Amino acid sequence: MTDAQPPSFVEALGDGIFAIDTGFHRDRYDAAWLVVDGGRAAFIDTGTAFAVPRLLAALEFAGLEPTAVDYVIPTHVHLDHAGGAGQLMQRLPRARLVVHPRGARHMIDPSDLWAGALAVYGQAQMDKAYGRLEPVPAERVLTTADADTFLLGQRPLTFAHTPGHAMHHHCIWDERSAGWFTGDTFGMAFPDFRVDGRSYIIPTTTPVQFDPVAMHGAIDRLLASAPRAIYLTHYGCIRDIAHCAAQLKAMLDATVEVALAHRDVPDRLAALTDALLALYMAGAQANGVTMPEARLAALLGDDAALNAAGLVVWLDRVSRPRPPAKRAV
Repeated sequence: MTDAQPPSFVEALGDGIFAIDTGFHRDRYDAAWLVVDGGRAAFIDTGTAFAVPRLLAALEFAGLEPTAVDYVIPTHVHLDHAGGAGQLMQRLPRARLVVHPRGARHMIDPSDLWAGALAVYGQAQMDKAYGRLEPVPAERVLTTADADTFLLGQRPLTFAHTPGHAMHHHCIWDERSAGWFTGDTFGMAFPDFRVDGRSYIIPTTTPVQFDPVAMHGAIDRLLASAPRAIYLTHYGCIRDIAHCAAQLKAMLDATVEVALAHRDVPDRLAALTDALLALYMAGAQANGVTMPEARLAALLGDDAALNAAGLVVWLDRVSRPRPPAKRAV
């Protein structure tokens, strides 16, 4: 690493780990991670296509060439985590993309991924926020099995399949730092809401595969490793893990209660959005956040809307009658 000051969007955290603010949505909202060991490097999550110059600048700050990158590892294939993977891979000639097996086809041919996001956001927002998706050649894609370990230099990175937010989600255990890179499995804790060292964390229930039972199980699995650090895509490194775990589980249960309470109301999406925003604001204030309510609502409103959309999908799924069991002959 050079002696120069890092770019404003790069934070060196020690243990060869760098947080990169991808610039998505607002400052300190969406992180990609650069992990370095023995002159070899991996990116964990990439942000959108617009983040690629920042990732390459972080690599340069670390004193490494693009040929030093062995792996690009999306935690899952939602576009704020993997939208830039294809363009980044074009700049990293030796890198392999390491992805959950359920997400591999979307990285090789992102047309369905694009179409699904387009249906949610519309063309103008897709062009503005996400940029162009590029395919990754199939021969450069590796998939993980649960508990697989890959070596980065001499540094073990172990993968845990963690459904709950998405079926195509895995988290990455870094033995060196005793930390998990958790994507969206361990929720979102934005620095704006940290008070006296206490983080404020909420679960992510975005469309279309939210499963609260699986999410509880995934959280417990991460905690079983007694991590010293959690590296969140949204946003940054948290170390008050016991506090965050208790808060995250409580907020997850409260989110489910809100969803079930609004199962049959008119204009369910709007009602759920309002109810979630009220829940999030109350939680932030209970954590000691004192910013004006209008500012708090502005920071939390988009996530309330997107999480509400995911809850609508979940409610529709759990409300469907199950087919009758087949009788034994």
